[in-house]
Amino acid sequence: MEESRMNIYRVSRSIKKKENSLYNALKSIYEDSIFVGEIAEIWSQLPLVANLRCGLWYSRQFHSTCYFKSTDGHCNNWSFNTSRLNLHIAHLAGQKGGCIIVDSTRKGKRFPDSMAKTIPIWTCVLNQAIRNYLKNDRSTDDSESNSSMGANVDRKNMVLDWDCSLHLPPWVSKTEKASIEDRLEEWTKELEASGVDIGSLASALEKPLRPLWVSQKTVIWLNEVPAVDSWDFTPVILVSASCSMGAIQQRTTTSEFSWNYISGAGDDEESWARGLTPNIFWKHVYDLIASGPDVCNQKVADIVEKDRVYRAHRGQTAPQITIKPKNLSPNNHSTTIENQGMDHDVDTRSSTESGTMFWLGSTNVAVCTSQNASTIHDEIDCILNCSKELVSHSLPDASMYLQLPIVTSKYDRFSLLSHLPSALKFAKLNLSKGKKLLVCCPDGEDISICVCLAILTSLFDDEGLYNGGKSFTETCITKWDMRKRIVFICKFATNARPSRGNLRQVFNFLNKDRCISSQ
Repeated sequence: MEESRMNIYRVSRSIKKKENSLYNALKSIYEDSIFVGEIAEIWSQLPLVANLRCGLWYSRQFHSTCYFKSTDGHCNNWSFNTSRLNLHIAHLAGQKGGCIIVDSTRKGKRFPDSMAKTIPIWTCVLNQAIRNYLKNDRSTDDSESNSSMGANVDRKNMVLDWDCSLHLPPWVSKTEKASIEDRLEEWTKELEASGVDIGSLASALEKPLRPLWVSQKTVIWLNEVPAVDSWDFTPVILVSASCSMGAIQQRTTTSEFSWNYISGAGDDEESWARGLTPNIFWKHVYDLIASGPDVCNQKVADIVEKDRVYRAHRGQTAPQITIKPKNLSPNNHSTTIENQGMDHDVDTRSSTESGTMFWLGSTNVAVCTSQNASTIHDEIDCILNCSKELVSHSLPDASMYLQLPIVTSKYDRFSLLSHLPSALKFAKLNLSKGKKLLVCCPDGEDISICVCLAILTSLFDDEGLYNGGKSFTETCITKWDMRKRIVFICKFATNARPSRGNLRQVFNFLNKDRCISSQ
């Protein structure tokens, strides 16, 4: 009986593995991308934005990226996260009259929770903060001179008409909606107290933000699609790329190969992508789709290795990836790829952001990826490399370069914590001399951001002025203090997305042997 159960288990695992093959994932992504392209064409004037990381697979080109987490929208775990404000998306929507955000989900839902609740909460909180700002703005004061009376009336009407209600999709229950609404005022106060420039948001947005939901089940009459500027709100169109049908299905296409559809195939790329990234996928999409399921794995392995060698020859970050064939039948060309300390979240940003170095205000501190650090020399004086890969540089003095092999908290819970003393010593030594410091890490979004957070908290005052740590020694650092500085960093480094594990290490370091507060 036990042996029979094991056989059934092995067969079911084998079937599931075959259904979730690499070819099925890539073919599913390609088919779903056609739908995304159709929606983008309907509102062609609106910028296309990918919600990292899953959404980035579903189009060849994105205008920008954002990072809204589904966990912030899970029932009874709703959150407005000040470390992921995505303010650049609000500004972008204001400039372009709206935007289209692409994401997907594997859970059989039409929309991921990031779209069903996280983004609606975000739009509502921003709208409330903007309305409060407009109310308190002097231009709405009745005591203004008569010469500006007309403008004041228009401004007051704008405040009265500013929609701050919570817009959720109809499948969210009234009970859950009421529970979220009870916390909106609290989240709005947190945003206002965080130091965010609400005035610039109010200037960028002529109309309040409002989410709209589009999936493959949505019926759109093309001759009745309203013009964007005819709406009395700034649309944030949320496009769920995948089909929501729970059962894996055969798709009818012109393909000569039999394949099974995977809903939300772009999700959790570490488990299936085998080193492939969205950028590489779209460079070779037609070859991969035409290769068929039998040779797809080997094709991907060859492409990934060629890309690694290409980057290595140019002195760019190129982690080694080894490929070990399984003991399978001769007709099965499947391979596995073992990760040699590589985080697969490499090169997952849009091409519009991939070459960017972000200066953090006037602090003389900048942040970027390790790959881009090797090409940036004219604007910086010293480099703090927070990765295991070397960064080629032409700095005149070797003491101007420091490498700290920091890994994410997923691999080592104390890696960042143990290297922060060396990072701060190097930063203080150079910043005290007026030098310009570049902090880099593999993705330029997590470790380097957290190191910059520690530097700004330890060596700068609340106004962003360098004081060598004087204010740091005179006060306790609370989580609220850290939030304010994260908001400051995110204002300039729009791709920042520090992980909770690394933020926790920074907080513990800043309060080591000092009074600790969690307020």
